[in-house]
Amino acid sequence: MINNTLFKRELKSNYKTMLIFIALISMYSSVVVLMFDPKLGESLSVMAESMPEIFAAFGMMNAGATLIEFVANYLYGFILIVIPTICIIILGNKLIARYVDKGSMAYLLATPNKRKNIVTTQAVFMAFAILVLVGIAVLISIGVGQIAFPGDLDIKKFLLLNVGLYGLLFFIGGMCFLSSCTFNDSRYSYGVGGGLAVVFILIQMLSQVGDKLEKLKYLTPLTLFQPDKIIAGDSSSIVCFIVLYIIGLIMYLVGIRIFMKKDFPV
Repeated sequence: MINNTLFKRELKSNYKTMLIFIALISMYSSVVVLMFDPKLGESLSVMAESMPEIFAAFGMMNAGATLIEFVANYLYGFILIVIPTICIIILGNKLIARYVDKGSMAYLLATPNKRKNIVTTQAVFMAFAILVLVGIAVLISIGVGQIAFPGDLDIKKFLLLNVGLYGLLFFIGGMCFLSSCTFNDSRYSYGVGGGLAVVFILIQMLSQVGDKLEKLKYLTPLTLFQPDKIIAGDSSSIVCFIVLYIIGLIMYLVGIRIFMKKDFPV
C-alpha cells in the first residue's frame, strides 16, 4: 500500500518541476501537429537529403504522408523521449537519494510508516508522474489535431503509440529509481541512473546516422521503442515495448528490495 500523505507531499514538492515539463511537452506537441502539411513534408524530405546525418540522428528522416506518420517521426522519434527523460532523471534523484543525502530519510523512517510503504509510494509517484507527462502529450496532440485536421489522426494507432512511449519512459523511470535506491549520494544517483539514460539516447542517435554505426542500436534499450513499426501494425513492435514494461517493473521491484534491506546514514 502507498502512504497518501507522502504521495500528496511529493505532489506539492514536485508540481513546479512537473509544470515546466508539461508546458514544454504541450508546446512541442502543439507545434509539431500544426506543422503537418503534405507539401511541407516534401520540403522537409529535401532538407533531410541535404543534411542526412543530422536528420537521421534525431529520427526525422521520413516526414511521412499522414498526420500520424509525421507526428511519430518528428515528435516521438526524439522530442517526447528526451524531454520526459530529463524530468524523470530529476524526479528519480529527488524521490529517494536526495532524502538520504540531506539526512531527511532518517526522520521519515522514524515515523510509524513501514519502509515498504514509503518506498512503494515513491515508486508509484514516479510511475504516476510519467503517466501525467504522456497523458498531456496525448490530450494536446489529439485536441490540436482534431481542431486543425479533423479526422486525420488515427486515434487507435496513436494511443497504441503512446502505450509504447509510456513503456520506454517506465523503463527509464525504473532505471533512475533503482539508482536512487542503491546510492546514498545524489551525485552517484544522477551519475548512474541519469548518466545511463543520456548515454542510451546518444547511442541511439549515433546508430541512426549511418550503416557503419547501425549495430550500436543493440546497445541501447531505446531500440525497443519503434514508433514507425507501431503505427504500421507490426506485432513485433508490441512485443518489444512489452519487454520494456517487464524490465522496468523488475528494476522498480529490485529498487524497493534494496531500499528495504539497506542501512541509512543518520
